[in-house]
Amino acid sequence: MESSINRDTQLCMSLSGRPGNFGTRFHNFLYRELGLNFVYKAFTTGNLAGAITGIRALGIRGCAVSMPFKEDCIEYLDGLEPSAAGIMSVNTIVNTAGVLKGYNTDYTAVFSLLKSHAIPTYLDFALRGSGGMAKAVACALRDAGFTKGTIVARNQSAGEALASRYSYAWKQELKHETPGLLINVTPIGMTGGTEAGQLAFTEPQVRSAQAVFDVVAIPAETPLIQLATSLGKPCISGADVIVLQAVEQFVLYTGIRPEPALIARAAAFARQG
Repeated sequence: MESSINRDTQLCMSLSGRPGNFGTRFHNFLYRELGLNFVYKAFTTGNLAGAITGIRALGIRGCAVSMPFKEDCIEYLDGLEPSAAGIMSVNTIVNTAGVLKGYNTDYTAVFSLLKSHAIPTYLDFALRGSGGMAKAVACALRDAGFTKGTIVARNQSAGEALASRYSYAWKQELKHETPGLLINVTPIGMTGGTEAGQLAFTEPQVRSAQAVFDVVAIPAETPLIQLATSLGKPCISGADVIVLQAVEQFVLYTGIRPEPALIARAAAFARQG
């Protein structure tokens, strides 16, 4: 096992408007446990073009991409994997000998969770949000077989465009509707955000829902997840998503898929930081 960084160490990184510690701790834990000569570091930037030029120029192996860069980074890449191309949103960049390709492991994770939790596809849903992650979730919902849903977004042009792309409805706000599946794909409830501690949907809507999905990963139990859990509702959390998408990134960077028990240990370690 490598005990220190050296000239052969491969760097992986993340770009985010508000960098967190989960990815850094998760990936570095796995590197150490598997004896891989890699290191992972989180960054933010006010110069996206320069940052991606640096990935190529310095031979950085991979880069996780979070809000608000998931769509804006595309113009600087050399190609897109099919799921990223279909969504036009990237959360992972892989550098192979100076060629940068975009992937979307958010889509992979969400699709897998919808299937593993056996959320009934006959449910109508309300998806709050219209950004890059919302695109991944909407595409996964469509591909999983959900045919009736509403995109709830304050930004009319973005909301209508997303709804139209996947043949769903758009509303600027829910009023008295009570969808069977509620999905939050906004920062509402996120630790450190301006809407921390708030609910993405009203309590009556949560009470009437059959299932709840919140992509916010920090905290692991958002106000929405806490309320839904207290009411006995089946839930998918952002903590579930962040682990699965990170595993897929790890595989893309290293070519190694860790055993489930090791993934669970890495996730537990990452949540402590």
